[in-house]
Amino acid sequence: MRFERRGEIADVTSLVAEIRAFAPSAPAVSQAVAEIVADVAARGDAAIVEYSERFDSAGDVAAPLRVPAAELEAALAGLDPALRAGLEVAIANVAVIGRIGVGEQVERTLAQGHRIVVREMPLRRAAVYVPGGQAPYPSTVVMGVVTARAAGVEEVVVVTPPPGDPVIFATCALIGVEEVYRVGGAQAIAALAYGSEQIRGVDVIVGPGNLYTQTAKRLVADRVAIDSFAGPSDLLVLFDARDAGSIRLIALDLLAQAEHGAASTVIAVAADAALLDALESDLKALYAQRGLASEATCVLVEAADLGQALELANAYAPEHLELIGPEAEALAPRVRSAGCLFVGWPSATAFGDYVAGSNHILPTAGSARFSSGLSARTFRRQMAEVRIDPVALGALASAGGAIADAEGFPTHAESMRARIPTIVENPSP
Repeated sequence: MRFERRGEIADVTSLVAEIRAFAPSAPAVSQAVAEIVADVAARGDAAIVEYSERFDSAGDVAAPLRVPAAELEAALAGLDPALRAGLEVAIANVAVIGRIGVGEQVERTLAQGHRIVVREMPLRRAAVYVPGGQAPYPSTVVMGVVTARAAGVEEVVVVTPPPGDPVIFATCALIGVEEVYRVGGAQAIAALAYGSEQIRGVDVIVGPGNLYTQTAKRLVADRVAIDSFAGPSDLLVLFDARDAGSIRLIALDLLAQAEHGAASTVIAVAADAALLDALESDLKALYAQRGLASEATCVLVEAADLGQALELANAYAPEHLELIGPEAEALAPRVRSAGCLFVGWPSATAFGDYVAGSNHILPTAGSARFSSGLSARTFRRQMAEVRIDPVALGALASAGGAIADAEGFPTHAESMRARIPTIVENPSP
């Protein structure tokens, strides 16, 4: 792990840019991904199979892409009981949080006397992308599928790179997902957006993935909704806790987040050099004891005071933000930019990754300044219902007609004015 120490913050914006620069630059893959997406859109399953054989090296991918129900059930039957119990806790908690606000309808009567009803409705069909790799990610299945179900989505699809992991299949069976496909990468995203012979298109695609997968999501965002571009993971801990136990827990949290990969950045900010010295000592000792091989970057920052530390946190807009220690925790109401906020020493980021109930699919790379984590809103859309009665017509037609005339749309103006009761009752020939 790379350790960096910073103190005497001269300019918060410059320091944020410096820390962001520690993450390795992503290779340019847009052209390659665009070719894959276009090919799948044109040739469907044949292109999907070719790219799967080329990129996934999973053997026979020409078989049906959809995972049979019997295989899903067999995977569930063989699932470790402790893992199943843990997943059931996660499923229940994510469902409770996911349902918050769902189904609300707002009706307002405006000054002119007409009514507007704003209602939300679920998207009909959603897909959750679950990455492959060295280990399965059943938590991603839970976060995506359970939240979509809580939002009221009728059909939820899971795609995962071939050959697919039994733990992923078991989790799908546990939640009740019947439509699971062994497809990964940009070809999976293209199939979900455009449809193919075996895969029907969806309305929204969510979930993390590698650079090819995320770039493909961006390319198809004019055709389907997507959650966000998932970049390298990060954690910022702002603390004033002085006891050795809390400092050790902070060190564990930073090392845990560093497990996400070499591009991850973990940051600790305090207004006391002695606290940072103690944390650095614990970090390096724990790192050595565990024989970790993470190439992530750890930055320790000394702020002038906790007010400046909070300014840095809001400017950095971390994916995860922890506040630990009495004065740090009191800053919680002033946090404006974080994917998810964890307050107090018991509230480890890792709980949010799995069982707390909050969603772990969060904005990265500073996008927490303007975007939110995965929620029921991701799977829902709003629609306004307009009901204008005769009482409101005169005022609205006068106001709207003037605007339409100014914009050069005379028929717009006429369409509104023609509805004024006196004109409707005595229409011109």
